[in-house]
Amino acid sequence: MARDLRVLVIGAGMAGILSVIRCRQIGLPDVTVYEKADRLGGTWRENRYPGVACDVPSHLYSYSFAPNPEWTHRFSPGPEIQEYLEAVAAEYDVDRDVRYGEEVTDLRWDGRRWHLRTASGIVDEGDVVIAATGVLHHPSYPDIDGLGDFAGTTMHTARWDESLPLAGRRVGIIGTGSSAIQTVPTIVDEVAHLSLFQRTAQWVMPAENPAYTEEEKAAFRADPGLLHTLHAEISELFSNGFSDAVVDADSEGMRRIEEACRANLEGNVHDPDLRERLRPDYRAGCKRLVVSPNFYDGIQRPNAELVTEPIDRIEAEGVRTAAGHLHELDVLVLATGFRVDRFLRPIQVVGTDGLTLDDAWARRPSAYLSISTPGFPNLFMLNGPNGPVGNFSLIEVAEVQFDYIAQLLEPLRAGEATWVCAGEAATDAFEEERTIQADNTVWATGCNSWYLDDRGVPMAWPWNFQEYRDRLAAPDPTAYVRG
Repeated sequence: MARDLRVLVIGAGMAGILSVIRCRQIGLPDVTVYEKADRLGGTWRENRYPGVACDVPSHLYSYSFAPNPEWTHRFSPGPEIQEYLEAVAAEYDVDRDVRYGEEVTDLRWDGRRWHLRTASGIVDEGDVVIAATGVLHHPSYPDIDGLGDFAGTTMHTARWDESLPLAGRRVGIIGTGSSAIQTVPTIVDEVAHLSLFQRTAQWVMPAENPAYTEEEKAAFRADPGLLHTLHAEISELFSNGFSDAVVDADSEGMRRIEEACRANLEGNVHDPDLRERLRPDYRAGCKRLVVSPNFYDGIQRPNAELVTEPIDRIEAEGVRTAAGHLHELDVLVLATGFRVDRFLRPIQVVGTDGLTLDDAWARRPSAYLSISTPGFPNLFMLNGPNGPVGNFSLIEVAEVQFDYIAQLLEPLRAGEATWVCAGEAATDAFEEERTIQADNTVWATGCNSWYLDDRGVPMAWPWNFQEYRDRLAAPDPTAYVRG
């Protein structure tokens, strides 16, 4: 007998918004989203530091069903992406299904349904849970002596205080990932002095960021077909270029990327000492590739300083390095990234026979095709463990994943099964295959990065995007168990 499924979604970021819209489109209108914050947006709500932007072209970082003719630049700034997500949510009336300010603390499976509880005490239950919790939202704080002793203002880039004036202040930034690289050139002309504390140099990929003209935007508005064509063209170029290159360390595409990064450094950093201190000792792309049109310009400003001496400790007045030098500061910025192994956690998730997600992931997070973990029926993840977080547009990834999940739900909707879940054998086989293939990627060429798990194996999809589309075109019935 056919069933009407109740769907619980955790998170109202990019993937949560998608889940609501697509659930309705496939005939599942009974959806409730639980969002811990007071508004939607996910990573684009959390990250509001100066210069925050997406490193995926704007027209690719868009829902396929909601192209945006108003993007101002090839690579959009964070506030514009937040506005886009809010506009899409408003157009599809997503808010009516979202409960804001409700942080999910517990999920428990009773053999037929999931029972949810929030920090405020709300309880709910549903047939299916879609975890749209994202990856980049639990800030990672450095383990540095005295971090709490600084007398000035300390803030993580994901907890930026927009009310804090920087003009005329001495600012220190710890970290050299994308957040730091974007922040440096944005604030350097405003502050009195900027100190960038670098533990590891980064390869920087040059990327021009031209503005779309009013004529181009008018053409997009007049002919939506142009936007769909542009989306498809950029997707193809992105997949056949950068995305294919990083999963094959010996590819010609990877060689060209490395040459571009090397030329960017050597052609734009004029002081030979600074140039060598900014030169990484590992291959370009081994860490998440940083994209910037103006970082090298920013770090060469007269009031900017690159500090490569290790940090010894934080003191009330600033940062003291190993040789004893005190860098006096008014503001300390932690551009130290995120805890990328959290996913649903710290939610207490209890599946079949009392199995907890913490126990299932005791060694490391894993999921079949990054979507389903054995022992947790009807719990599906968008952008879950070991997915394509490093080489594709995550909006495009989430759309592919949702279409796959929709097919897994068909037997449930038809009354042919109460639950469905990835099997252990299929998950183990996939993990073994993925681990072997990961050794061919540029991420496995000898650097220390947040892509690597406790074994040093890259935690990302190690094949190209076409392979991803092919594998997720339709579920393999033998990979799943159901009851």
